[in-house]
Amino acid sequence: MSYAANLAVILPELVLSLGGIALMLVAAWGGQSSTRALSWASVAVIAGALVALAGPASAGAIAFDGAFRGDAFATFAKILIYVAAAVAIVMAPGFFERTAGDDLRPEYPVLILLSTAGASIMVSSADLLTLYVGLELQSLASYVLASFMRRDARSAEAGLKYFVLGALASGILLYGISLVYGFSGTTLFDGVAQAYAGPRTTGLLFGLVFVFAGLAFKLAAVPFHMWTPDVYEGAPTPVTALFASAQKVAAVALGVRVAVEAMGPAVYEWRQIVIFAALASIILGAVAAVGQTNVKRLLAYSSINNVGFALIGLAAGTPQGVASVLFYLAIYVAMTLGAFLVVLQMRDPAGQPVETIESLSGLSRTRPGLALAMAIFMLSLAGIPPLLGFFAKLEVFNAAVEAGLYPLAVAGFVASVIGAYYYLRVIKVMYFDDPAPAYGRGDRVEGGLIAVAAVAVSPAGWLLLLPLGGWTLHAARSLF
Repeated sequence: MSYAANLAVILPELVLSLGGIALMLVAAWGGQSSTRALSWASVAVIAGALVALAGPASAGAIAFDGAFRGDAFATFAKILIYVAAAVAIVMAPGFFERTAGDDLRPEYPVLILLSTAGASIMVSSADLLTLYVGLELQSLASYVLASFMRRDARSAEAGLKYFVLGALASGILLYGISLVYGFSGTTLFDGVAQAYAGPRTTGLLFGLVFVFAGLAFKLAAVPFHMWTPDVYEGAPTPVTALFASAQKVAAVALGVRVAVEAMGPAVYEWRQIVIFAALASIILGAVAAVGQTNVKRLLAYSSINNVGFALIGLAAGTPQGVASVLFYLAIYVAMTLGAFLVVLQMRDPAGQPVETIESLSGLSRTRPGLALAMAIFMLSLAGIPPLLGFFAKLEVFNAAVEAGLYPLAVAGFVASVIGAYYYLRVIKVMYFDDPAPAYGRGDRVEGGLIAVAAVAVSPAGWLLLLPLGGWTLHAARSLF
């Protein structure tokens, strides 16, 4: 394959990387005054990366001697990642303008572009080293984004915790990669799969465990979830939205590709790990969220809970299971971005963020439209029909049943009832409690995005279900 053909396959990543570097130079030259222009320019770069997906990057081509793969699975995940990243950029100017002591600086959209480039590399990786490079590019930018509010102690704490625990997880993952390489003789996914298809040595099994442990940190799956509540609460809200949507999609898609492509023959071994992580994440995410008083911490545990449901689809280990994971992620991104956009609207008359659940009291009487949107997102996250969140859970349960994992499907269904409690509690506070002081005036751009997300997960979004189901199944089959 010629060098030009290789570059054509990685064109979306080139657009993001070169665009980020160019805008970094513009930021250094233009200074603070260039921030808003750079934000919209970054959105344009992401739009360019989306357009670049229409070429060889989605045609099933393999680049750089098998280290990078452009297929339907990666394309589906990249679309979700790019859209979520663009929304995180659009959310930021209004948030930082209203937050005392911290202005939005031009480095913010550049860091998101670099993080998105890393996430894009992750979902197309067909080599353990490519996987690690993409993950580190995404992670290093994320550490800075988490601590972006320099005068906020919570943000600094979030960045430090994320960095320390992220470095530990990277070490675990790298150790697992070294074991897999040592006992298989290759880092290419195809070669690793051949090694797992033969006699499985103890070293290969230990490598599998360490690789999945390292990936579980990025997934925020139990027992590697400990960083999530503190980082989600302390990071700026637009950054938290990025972590909960774009980066979550990248982590789940990477985990699916490693499980199916690299370690597919060892499905019995890794299925045990995935089932434990799925059930533990669903139960802990539901139980731990019950006592939360901060909306962002509640959504952090909701993120852990939802990863558990996505992993049920992965545990099936079939094309239908992978398709259900992609289906779940698409709806999850809309629900999560919508919920965090509502959190951006939560601010006192002085414009300062308010994050307590009590501040939502009586919201149906002071901001009925905002309360309705939040209710839609909460009910959808809880999996209440006829909202699309119900169909997302139904898909992963069906995939588990078709794979013969009946106890897993039943356990997931029962645990989802526990999680419904804290979502319904938010609705009860908004509609039945005495009104709290009214929030300040809303932002039109944020309001428009909230409306789009609410419509997308409401019964009006049913029109998306039929084409989405076919697309996810086509994307899933590209891995097998």
